[in-house]
Amino acid sequence: MSPGWEKELEKAIRPAMKDIAFDYQKMFDYLSRRYKGRPVSEIKPVLKREWSRVGGSISDPELTDYATLISEGTRIQMRVK
Repeated sequence: MSPGWEKELEKAIRPAMKDIAFDYQKMFDYLSRRYKGRPVSEIKPVLKREWSRVGGSISDPELTDYATLISEGTRIQMRVK
């Protein structure tokens, strides 16, 4: 492999990563508007379904953490490094 291959790989996948982050951001923004102040137990199944729809999987502890933030009205921001 040539030197700098990691940088080249990162450069090649960055646009796809930005698209994925954008999809998750839209999901979080929607859920935050709709479910702020609602119980975590109500948010978790909706969040799990939406997360799967976007194309990912999520552990139950992560689901609880994100659902808690949504319930509290804390904005979740997706960023690509």
